[in-house]
Formats: sequence, structure tokens, C-alpha cells
Amino acid sequence: MAFARGGIGAAADNAPGFADLFAALPVAVLVLDPGDCILFANGACELLLNQSERSMRGLGLTQVLTLPEEYARSRDRGGLALFDTELVTRRGHRVRVDMNETVLPEGPGWRVVTLHDAAASRRHAVGERGSARAAMGAAAMLAHEIKNPLSGIRGAAQLLEASGGEVELTELITTEVDRIAALIDRMQDFTDTRAPNLEGANIYPLLAHARRVAEAGFARAVPVEERFDPSLPPVQVDRDRFVQVILNLLKNATEAVAGRPDPLVQITTAYRHGMSTSAAPGRPRQKLPIEICVVDNGPGAPVDIAEHLFDPFVSSKPEGQGLGLSLVDKLVRDMGGIVAYTREGEPECTVLRILLPRAEQ
Repeated sequence: MAFARGGIGAAADNAPGFADLFAALPVAVLVLDPGDCILFANGACELLLNQSERSMRGLGLTQVLTLPEEYARSRDRGGLALFDTELVTRRGHRVRVDMNETVLPEGPGWRVVTLHDAAASRRHAVGERGSARAAMGAAAMLAHEIKNPLSGIRGAAQLLEASGGEVELTELITTEVDRIAALIDRMQDFTDTRAPNLEGANIYPLLAHARRVAEAGFARAVPVEERFDPSLPPVQVDRDRFVQVILNLLKNATEAVAGRPDPLVQITTAYRHGMSTSAAPGRPRQKLPIEICVVDNGPGAPVDIAEHLFDPFVSSKPEGQGLGLSLVDKLVRDMGGIVAYTREGEPECTVLRILLPRAEQ
């Protein structure tokens, strides 16, 4: 049996490219030995479970995942296929997956587990978000043409007011014109095709600046805590875009906890060994070990829109425009990273997780 010595690494010695083949699979894959210990987890699995292969290797499957009761029953019948079932990692990360487990015929007791997460494919939504952005591009072209007559309408309202027109009505016109113009400005952010100014940066001064801006304005009444890994290496970012991303996420978080007696907003950082993915179609896989999270103890997104939060015009707020998280997604992908929404922990909190590449040495 090829796995017998050293797990997947031994197989790779005998078949060049074997480990690379598993690593490149877009589906999350785990390889278990006869003792149900994890010998291999590919990049898609690391991303799905938010754990590196190094931290999982050698552990029993049940030490990494809390499995549903039907898992054992299905196994006893000789096969395993669970659909739309919730798994919980030891860190409290929850995912809904279709789970399949198959026996390797050449090795008694050896098994391959695959985890298909349709929700994650929509969340990271390379295809769907690309289509949405194409629509946004067309909308932005239309928006450019709309702004000119809006300026004329605003000017006419001001003239009416100056000539003794009804003040209340003219103020209403100018207020609504300004609101529409602001919305159009935000839509046009999506058509900014300029390359980001990527450079290696210490993100802690950038996080501190974003926090100061937030606490001086929209987060004045909400404490923002920091839980930082002090040993993070320089991160590859566009400084201005990174600050904009963090400000957008902090604003969402403070709005989510408004009215709670115990509001909690946190910024956390960590280094995730082994994290790698492709940020967009056609881009090569790259390591994304730098994790920045904005966490809040608000109620989270309604279930019916949670999988579409990064799509334009999707919002759970009555007054929301649904462009904030979509713009965050664009800016993070421009920097070569990804952003994802999850509900984690006990008690459950909302986590907006950004994964970014470290800077080249």
C-alpha cells in the first residue's frame, strides 16, 4: 500500500506529482489511516475548516470535527454519504457540507473523506461575484450618465429656494439628489480598474489608524478590543485600500451591536500556516497565511441572505444599500486575498475573516 510509510509523502516519493494533484483539487479532501488519524488535508480543506494541515495531521477525525450521530451509523453500514449536514471544528467554526467517505481498495482501513461546501462556493463566489461585477460595470456606466441631470436638478432646486420657493420641498429635492449622487459614487468604486499599490507593510499601524478613525466617529460608543499576534511578518497590501476595508468592517460591526447591553467588537490577527487558495479565476494558488478578523456579538445576517452577503445590493438593514461588503470583497481580491463570513464560537459571534499573502522577502 503506497500510504503505508509516511502517509501521503511516501506516496509522493513513488509517484511524482501525487501530492500536488491532491493539493490542487478544488474539493476539500482528508486522508485517514486505519486508526482514523488524519495524514493529509489539502488546501481546500484547510480553507474550509480554517485549520492548517500541520495542526490536523496525526489527530483523530473526531478530535478535529464534531460529527453528527448519523456519521457512525452510516459507517457501520460500510459507506458514508451525508448531505447538508453541519460540522463543527474544535475552534467552533461551523460549516454545512455534503460529506462522503470512501475506502481505498488497496489498503484495508484507509479512507478518503471529501467535504463539498456549496455555501462556501457561493461565499467565495468566484463565478457568481464575477457575474455580479459585470452587471455592476454596466450599472456604473449608466450611473455616469445619470449624474449630469442630477446636478441640473439640484441646481434648479437651489434657484427655486433663492427665488422664494417652498423651502421644505426644495430641501427635500436637494437632500434626495445628494443621496442618489452618493449612491452612484459608491457604485462607481466598483469600476476602478487601477492596479493596487501593493507593498510589504506592517499592518498594525494601519489597524491602529482605522481604529482611531472609527472611535472618533461611528464607534464612539462601542469599545473596540484588539487580540493581536505580535509576531506577524510584513503583509502584502495596498495601504489605503486596506484601511478602507477595515473601516467598512468596523462600521458594519458597530451597527450590528447597536442597542445591545454588552456590545463586543474585536479586531484579531493570526498567522495560519499552510493556508493557500486562488483569489480569482486564472490566478495561481498562493499562500494566504495572514488572517485579520473583525468580530462582533451581534445577531448575524439572516439565514436567507447569509450566503449572498458579498453580492451587490444585498443587505439586512432597512436603510442599507448593500454595497459595503461587496466593495470589501473587491478590494481584498485586488490585494490577492479573500474575505469570508462565518458565525463561530460560544456564544456565537459574527466573524468577517480576511486572508492575505505575506510580503515577499
